[in-house]
Amino acid sequence: MSLALSLCLTLAVALATCGGDGSVHGKPGASGVRDPYFPKLGNGGYDVTHYGLTLSYDPKSKHLKGAAEITAKATQNLSAFNLDLKGLDVESVTVDGKDARWNHAGQELTVRPHDDLDNGKTFRATVRYSGMPEMLVDPEASDPDSAKEGWLRTADGALALGQPTGSMAWFPGNHHPSDKASYDLTITVPKGVQAVSNGELKSETKSAAGRTTYVWHTAEPMASYLATVAVGTYEITRSTTKNGLPVYVAVDPTQAEASEEVLARIPEFMEWAEGRFGPYPFSTTGAIVDRGEDVGYALETQHRSVFPGAPDTELFIHELAHQWYGDSVTPESWRDMWLNEGFATYAEWLWQEDHGGRTAEEIFDSLYKGDYYDDPDDNKVLWSFPPPKPSGAAHISDLPVYDRGAMVVHKIRQTVGDDRFYDIIQGWTAAHRHGNADTDDFTAYVEKMAPDKDFGVIWSDWLYGEGKPAKP
Repeated sequence: MSLALSLCLTLAVALATCGGDGSVHGKPGASGVRDPYFPKLGNGGYDVTHYGLTLSYDPKSKHLKGAAEITAKATQNLSAFNLDLKGLDVESVTVDGKDARWNHAGQELTVRPHDDLDNGKTFRATVRYSGMPEMLVDPEASDPDSAKEGWLRTADGALALGQPTGSMAWFPGNHHPSDKASYDLTITVPKGVQAVSNGELKSETKSAAGRTTYVWHTAEPMASYLATVAVGTYEITRSTTKNGLPVYVAVDPTQAEASEEVLARIPEFMEWAEGRFGPYPFSTTGAIVDRGEDVGYALETQHRSVFPGAPDTELFIHELAHQWYGDSVTPESWRDMWLNEGFATYAEWLWQEDHGGRTAEEIFDSLYKGDYYDDPDDNKVLWSFPPPKPSGAAHISDLPVYDRGAMVVHKIRQTVGDDRFYDIIQGWTAAHRHGNADTDDFTAYVEKMAPDKDFGVIWSDWLYGEGKPAKP
């Protein structure tokens, strides 16, 4: 090859990747993060640090108008990036104040900034949108009622629930649990209804026309599936725990009397939970209680969980435990769902054990023997797959993730003893506070905390093994 030809080829490669000023051209970010169960969820090329959501919703017309200001940091040289948004009409997109080209197809909003974004650059994208937000239903779900998510229309308003994909039904974002951010949510609603969300209520302002604007602030990082907004008529109660932690409770009036006894015990529940799991990781707590006919399941929305009608004690404890396991320490992918549900289920066992009910050992034995469930078919389901390997997206909330996951937690307790067990479960939430972690992180942490113990059989048979282990 001649020197001249070599120089020409080198120059051609440079021109293909560089601008005339020598800057590196960006590439489009990935349209998904390759989650093992939801491969199209989330997006590559950037990390969101903050969402500023400004919403207006009218329950009568069912119309939502929104502006999402998304602050993010590019993790590669970007010529384009995607946001997850489904079922709403995009009106305009700007990046750093300049109009951006965009295309919206299915759940993918592709944004092409006026200027490429350099790796490491912090940028601000603003999306203005409107429409009638959708309720999403997983088509593979065995129980459609428990799979309704997104924007749920209620008897007097709406309730937004996001696990696992529903948050893209009401605001654009990087909707995968691996990308957590802080939030500011401003929502305006008509006279006669209220709006409750995550975090702390910063202001509540009424207009001359009777509309009310609520401003909610979430300082701690939050996965988007844990974001919520509840619009409707609620009885609001504000109080504090003995440590001064604000408690904000919103209850549908039809559920107020039935909920009163359990909700009055929130300070007691908080004290017990901190004794078991370590310091509470957030700045406020509470609950949202709606009608059972409006929502078919409870969800651990950050700071204050959502309940379908009046909760009983064990359900409240389960969702409260998620504030540590799931909300503060959030799974790296949906494969790691058992780290949420196994611990929250085990919290129910611990509550029973500490309050005159069955011990965790007795519950574990009952599950292993097969006499725990009323429906004998559930015994087969329990051993149908290992906790970190659900057999498809429709099964990430099945019994192996919850109950078998809790059995793994109990096997660790059996192996290390109570003192070291509580050091492990409290240390785990402290080590990954407000972050993400996966199953490998957890097993490595357990082994680090108990280097003199052998966890080989627990990992091989109970955590990853197919079928029922040979010995309890």
